[in-house]
Amino acid sequence: MAKYQQDVQTLLEKIGGKGNIQAVSHCMTRMRFVLVDPKKADEKAIEQIPSVKGTFTQAGQYQVIIGNDVANFYQEFTKFAGIEGVSKDAVKSAAKTNQNPLQRIMGALGEIFAPIIPALICGGLVLGFRNIIGEVNLLNGGTQSLTDVSQFWAGLYSFLWLIGEAIFHFLPVGITWSITKKMGTTQILGIVLGLTLISPQLLNGFSVATTAAADIPVWDFGFAQVQMIGYQGQVVAAILAGFVLVYLEKFFKKICPEVISMVVVPFCALVPAVLIAHTIVGPIGWKIGDFIANIVNMGLASNFKLVFAALFGLLYAPVVMTGLHHMTNAIDSQLVNTYGGTNLWPMIALSNIAQGSAVLAMSFLQKRNERAQQVNIPACISCYLGVTEPALFGVNLKYGFPLVCGMIGSACGAVISIGTGVTAISIGVGGLPGTLSIYPEYWINFLLAMAAAIVVPFVLTFIVGSRKLVPEERVMESVTVTPAADTSAPAAVETTAATASVTLKAVCDGRTLPLAQVPDNVFSQGIMGEGMAFEPSGDTIYAPADAKVSVVMEDSRHACGLALADGTELLIHIGIDTVDMKGDGFTLFVHEGDMVRAGDKLITFSPGKIAAAGHPKTTVFIVTEPAGHTDMKFFTDIDVTHGETAVAELS
Repeated sequence: MAKYQQDVQTLLEKIGGKGNIQAVSHCMTRMRFVLVDPKKADEKAIEQIPSVKGTFTQAGQYQVIIGNDVANFYQEFTKFAGIEGVSKDAVKSAAKTNQNPLQRIMGALGEIFAPIIPALICGGLVLGFRNIIGEVNLLNGGTQSLTDVSQFWAGLYSFLWLIGEAIFHFLPVGITWSITKKMGTTQILGIVLGLTLISPQLLNGFSVATTAAADIPVWDFGFAQVQMIGYQGQVVAAILAGFVLVYLEKFFKKICPEVISMVVVPFCALVPAVLIAHTIVGPIGWKIGDFIANIVNMGLASNFKLVFAALFGLLYAPVVMTGLHHMTNAIDSQLVNTYGGTNLWPMIALSNIAQGSAVLAMSFLQKRNERAQQVNIPACISCYLGVTEPALFGVNLKYGFPLVCGMIGSACGAVISIGTGVTAISIGVGGLPGTLSIYPEYWINFLLAMAAAIVVPFVLTFIVGSRKLVPEERVMESVTVTPAADTSAPAAVETTAATASVTLKAVCDGRTLPLAQVPDNVFSQGIMGEGMAFEPSGDTIYAPADAKVSVVMEDSRHACGLALADGTELLIHIGIDTVDMKGDGFTLFVHEGDMVRAGDKLITFSPGKIAAAGHPKTTVFIVTEPAGHTDMKFFTDIDVTHGETAVAELS
């Protein structure tokens, strides 16, 4: 009899039957379905299946969390259902049919901006620091800044603009590169296209408004003239130009013989793309960008601006949970480049703070619940630093009322921010550090808004939580295991062996992180089990203890499962969403069934390729089967060396 026969039968029935399955695949821990009608899936019944650890829907995929043995479950399911599994790419492609046009556009925007966000954050910090040393008059009775009295600070102020200009003025290069990366075409052509949009031969885009039409240089083709205008800081124009290049390259690859493709395709794709960018889509994109910026700016400056602010502040956190918040990056960038600042970004920073304050209240309410604190404290810190996902999915959404209290506090802060005209000079820095991106003359106003975003959610969450949280949620009770009344000596010896203490060593060199900081909901919420994460400084993963290799992903090579002698099962997962890389950059040194010793090499990976694919290299380390261990301690926020540093104690 198959191991999961009853579970796969139940899953097939509750998911809507064979006819409701458009495509199915699996990764290291989850079954990934694309359903014809997602409403037919009985989510509550599916989550009651013994083998199922949870479910969620993301990007049009209905994902069922199984765990380390998902490969065997998948084989039994597809055999019983009489369907063939497909590749993960095919599932993702099919999943798009379950998304409406707005979701597809927002998803595409998110994938374009995701690899650029680290640069935007860095640029925001740089401009914020320039704000402090060059724009704030701190000296001589408030009449001079640091740059006014010190050559060093003046030189640093000038030097830092090199970085700020590279990030924000030359943003089109990053956008066109990211588009070619996302679409799987030649990335260097995307970079070259972006460079042609901001070439020094062109009139700087920021100077167009102050330059007379007769003074704008042109390319004169005899029968037509094209203005030589740069697109510094332009977002929409760069996006349109990038997609023109992508589709031209795909077209010529399709019709061009392979033997001459290397020579013909780049030329035939890039030259027309540059011409079209400067004659058609560039000017159109400029107008669209200005139109969007003007509409948003009108909303922020109209008689209804406080209503707009309240709604934005209230709804931003739920929007983050859908992934649609990525659209604000494009709007914010356009506002900065059109008006020299944005009122939108301060409200985003305030939403981060408000959700963090709700988690802070939960930390006070659950101060005697050590397990909850392992999630609450890191989630609160990351929220205050501008990363809300761990708090939203790990704490606030789990309990419900902290999310709502955070939304109310965010709305209060947003109303104060817009009502007092708070404006940011740049984007990228969220949470409490977001103050650095605010024009100095609005600091007091922003601090008032920030106070509301801290106090209101904290007080509301504390009051509501004091009434709603049951004692077990506020205080973690010690679990006492009472053995059965069995006097046989062999049974007692076996129980002692099964629960003997186990020490696990670091699987790589680097630094450990709390599980709540992992940017993946399944892992950060502890659905797969308790554990931790590593931020590797090297490129190799090692065995944390003597074990048997229970499962490996032979195709993607990004993860493996280990089984210890006492039945404890571990999962090591390198990077987030690295399954999409199809094994590129990963090398396996073990196979299913192999016995390994502590410190043996398991997998090597290329940090550069993971970064180029736009994924974090954060490596997840989970105890998926505790095998009787009731007390598990993980040592986080420490520097570790593989095979030497103890990172977990199971007892």
